Amino acid sequence: MGKTRIAAVDVGNDSLKAIFGKLEYELNIPNVIARDIEDRPVIGIEELDNKNPLEGIHVKVHSPALKENNVIYRVGELATKSDNATELDPGSSKSEEDQTLVMLFTSLALDAVREENAKVFTKNKNVIDASYTLGTGLPLREVKEGKDAGYRSQLLGSVHQVEFLVTPKYQGLKVNLKFDEVKVYPEGFAAFINLVMDNDLNIINRDLIDKRILIQDIGGLSTDIAVIKNRTVDDDRAQGFNLGVSEALEQIREEIRVKYGVELDSRRDVVDIITKKHDRNHIMVKGSRTSVHDITDRVLFDLAKKQYRLLRNVWQKNSQTEICYFVGGGSVVLKDYLKTLNNNLDGYNIDFFEDEKESIWMMANAYYKLISDYVRKNIKPEDKGKKPVESK
Repeated sequence: MGKTRIAAVDVGNDSLKAIFGKLEYELNIPNVIARDIEDRPVIGIEELDNKNPLEGIHVKVHSPALKENNVIYRVGELATKSDNATELDPGSSKSEEDQTLVMLFTSLALDAVREENAKVFTKNKNVIDASYTLGTGLPLREVKEGKDAGYRSQLLGSVHQVEFLVTPKYQGLKVNLKFDEVKVYPEGFAAFINLVMDNDLNIINRDLIDKRILIQDIGGLSTDIAVIKNRTVDDDRAQGFNLGVSEALEQIREEIRVKYGVELDSRRDVVDIITKKHDRNHIMVKGSRTSVHDITDRVLFDLAKKQYRLLRNVWQKNSQTEICYFVGGGSVVLKDYLKTLNNNLDGYNIDFFEDEKESIWMMANAYYKLISDYVRKNIKPEDKGKKPVESK
């Protein structure tokens, strides 16, 4: 039997973040897909293999877990340039969307085809057989509804295939994906693990370990507020809300289109405009640098008020809370607005991660810690000789 490889994958509403093996490879791909045809036109086809595969992901995905099977997609950067690009819609369940699975399978296939993994997986002609031990997660709301069990069972027990079509370097390769184990974690609990423990699950933040804390994870489509006490998530008090930043980003994108005639490819473009280090909240209009501060401030401040209302309501029900941490990509976008509101209103003890990458990658890092710990505890030494797992 071939080897199995650790994968920790956070299919975020804005982008997918994934960590593989011994922390030696990571992926960040916009969570955007677009249906396509098999022979997509490419200018300079002879130069295709000189390009970055991540800029031209073009795949056919086969899986019994998909509602629509054997469909051809552009994925990530390539999809953002399509007129028919789709991003996850507000109110949708991550565990029930084909898009979540397409993104997940594609990320694993992109890892499996790397030359560095030639000795890890078996390859017969143009077909690679890859096995993974997967750690991933779902919003708290979906886990509380029991959707994690169905999601996990979809992945286990079947072979899922990704065929690379007109993709740089990987054209014509097929990857058969199997899962030796799948662990689906609630996102709020994962955030807590990442806050207090290192990659070996040693406690690194003793100040927090026994505190009563809230973790408000603001995503694209939803917000989870985990209530932590006695080192565990209080499932009864933890709450999930259908409120994320995606609708606000779409509103900004639409208002820019109407006011300036500028078409932004995706929500990711809007995020870039409002978070970049230089010329923040500016776009180019007919070659002239133009401020869109009035649009972004108004829309994001309105969203921050709604997020603050969620915090206030949950804190009132958990009055002995000592601190709330804001995490996730949405907290990066809303940080300044939430700080302003808090200073002017209730003055709660809140904190953000100054390292934006740490906040955005928090879930993927947590899944990596948890799945690595599972492997350490459950793969017996005699089994490791037969079926090595790449882990720390």
